[in-house]
Amino acid sequence: MNIIGKKVIRIDAKEKAYGISKYASDYYFPNMLYTEVVYADVPHGILEHIDISEAEKLPGVVKIATYKDVPGTNKFGHVIDDMFFLVPEGEKVRFEGDVLAIIAAETPEIAKKAKELVKFKIKELPGVFTIDDAIKNEVLVHENNVAFTRKIRRGNVENAFKNADLIIKETFETGYQEHAYLETQGVVANYSDKLELYVSAQCPFYVQKDVSKILGIDLKDINVIQTETGGGFGGKEDVPSYIASKAALLSFLTKRPVKLIYTREMDIKETSKRHPSKSFYEVSFNKEGKILGVKAKIYLDMGAYSTLSPIVMYRTMVHACGAYSVDNVKVDVYGVYTNKVPCGAFRGFGSPQVLMAMESMMDIAAKKLNIDPFDIRMKNALEKNKQTATGHLLTESVGAKETLKKVYEASNYEQLKESVKKFNESNLLKKQGLGWAHIFYGVSLGAGGQFLDGATAMVNVQSDGTVAIMIGNTEMGQGAKTTISIIVSEILGQDLSKIRVLQPQTLFIQDSGPTVASRTTFFSGNAVKIATEKIKNNMLNFLGEYFNVKKDEIKFKDGFVYVNDKKFSFNEIAMLCNNNNVKLSETGWYKTPKLDFNHEDGVGEAYVTYSYATQLSLVEVDILTGKIELKKVWVCHDIGKVINLDGAIGQVHGGVIQGMGYVLFEDLKYKDGKITTKNFNNYLIPTIKDIPIEFYVDFVEDSFSEGPFGAKGLGEPSLMSAPPSILNAISAAIGKQLNKIPVSIEEIIKKE
Repeated sequence: MNIIGKKVIRIDAKEKAYGISKYASDYYFPNMLYTEVVYADVPHGILEHIDISEAEKLPGVVKIATYKDVPGTNKFGHVIDDMFFLVPEGEKVRFEGDVLAIIAAETPEIAKKAKELVKFKIKELPGVFTIDDAIKNEVLVHENNVAFTRKIRRGNVENAFKNADLIIKETFETGYQEHAYLETQGVVANYSDKLELYVSAQCPFYVQKDVSKILGIDLKDINVIQTETGGGFGGKEDVPSYIASKAALLSFLTKRPVKLIYTREMDIKETSKRHPSKSFYEVSFNKEGKILGVKAKIYLDMGAYSTLSPIVMYRTMVHACGAYSVDNVKVDVYGVYTNKVPCGAFRGFGSPQVLMAMESMMDIAAKKLNIDPFDIRMKNALEKNKQTATGHLLTESVGAKETLKKVYEASNYEQLKESVKKFNESNLLKKQGLGWAHIFYGVSLGAGGQFLDGATAMVNVQSDGTVAIMIGNTEMGQGAKTTISIIVSEILGQDLSKIRVLQPQTLFIQDSGPTVASRTTFFSGNAVKIATEKIKNNMLNFLGEYFNVKKDEIKFKDGFVYVNDKKFSFNEIAMLCNNNNVKLSETGWYKTPKLDFNHEDGVGEAYVTYSYATQLSLVEVDILTGKIELKKVWVCHDIGKVINLDGAIGQVHGGVIQGMGYVLFEDLKYKDGKITTKNFNNYLIPTIKDIPIEFYVDFVEDSFSEGPFGAKGLGEPSLMSAPPSILNAISAAIGKQLNKIPVSIEEIIKKE
């Protein structure tokens, strides 16, 4: 490889560092209006009446829209349409962030004043605020609080437990996690003969389709233009549709540009979070530590609306037994409605909750069986020709055990254990602990989303040798543009500085699904590779004839093209080809191989392939104050092939720190059905002072034949190893098992 796997300068670094990049809030148009949102601010009730008459009289107010102004469908829903766009009179309010009206005014200040003048009356109803209350089904959020289920039924679970040497039963709980992206949700809508939407999103195609339904206009009349996006982590998958539709409706009604940029408080109140969960696990082992069977009941708090939850539940189900070979499985996953903020996509997508539970079970079993936590994972880890918990036979690219071995060696584990033991013997009030975690992650949307699992790319070599690319997936800070450029550079030999990746626009590129599921490198990378190889082949065919040489005598490398003993710049060759009518623009399309999966019993090929990871964490806990410090981290990922080395290392660093926040800091609090941690003054996230002093990152490259140059995915698994590893380390340090995150100080200092 000439450039793949090497360190390169990120292609969009300079424009972001210099402030040149344009985010949604940077777009301005003449005659633009500004938007405010009128919320219900009641968790459960009936909207009896809304009065906008006084607000409409305020000078500078141009339009106040309610449900009566929606020309198309007034419902949203990714799986089922259970969420009103604007709540109608006589209908239910189901959480505090339900929207009653939207205001367009000449200035932001006027819009805010008008918001205060909108009057409405809501008859309040008792609320459902916990998973336990939802299960009772006494107060109903919708027709049935337990609305969706997923299951695995495989093997003989009863025998697996009957013949076990050890059976462990535990209950686990996880809380919310706020995405905390640096850039809040935002959109600028501009309607004239067609609607242009400048949106910060992870799937502009979702936005296009949802706005089309709300306004009742054709897709051809809506162009969603992806802006620079300041972080997403899943929070900008389906949610931008709700934000964009507000501005789109007001622009459609006023025929003027409309801007809507959320404040942090609005964003936290209304937009999706990671699902809280409650899980009941039973795992049986033989005396050697081999897992015999798993029984699990997992409840996910969906909040007021289902949004993406049924799809999240699929991934929860598949990952419920962890990264292990388990032959006997009985797993049930339930999605329950509550009168709280809807939950949806978040990095890991329903798997961090269950991986935390399963990895805790592995540590509990290791302790009871007197087996080292490393050894029990090696004994059960997946490898080639083994089956996952869903019965997916793995035939290639299974570097799971290699990630375990690399972390073991890098940490000098045996000496590390001795060091921790000596520290704990000589310190009364501070204790150290080591925590292992071994995880896997299904790359792609999987068997549950195969109809969306395709991606397109357009590659155009300009006559001066520069290259323009458009893909259907989005850059949201993860480094996708650089990775895609590296793939093109590897094939054409052109310098990265001569390559540009354009923002997707829905009228110009085919629907490529959402930028989620760690699928961008795999899907868009393949699409780009296909298109670029077509162009290279077009050039080779021409150059072979032009110079009267065989194609294998022509080499593209380091910005040059070598034809036998002659050397040309790539720019010269591009001009030569262009002047001779060689086709230098091509499209690539990649779709997932067909997966064989039985949704009735949850058995079969769940995903195209899997990434694997292992993490070992060293924590230090102050027993007196409850303060926890993450001192050192060793982590290794099998991602098939590393395309963008610096980008991959950065993903792991960011993922581990975000996962650390999930365990140690991030606690979204409620009172009477309303979020009280409304900003970053009381919703705490990790800072630079919280990161570990030593951070070892390594990769296993067990190539996947379907991936571009063998690559799989990394974006989501980079977070998933951290929560269970850190939680296990804390449990080891304090000498008692913790089954709930975020970890509270009270739990640390509490005496048994």
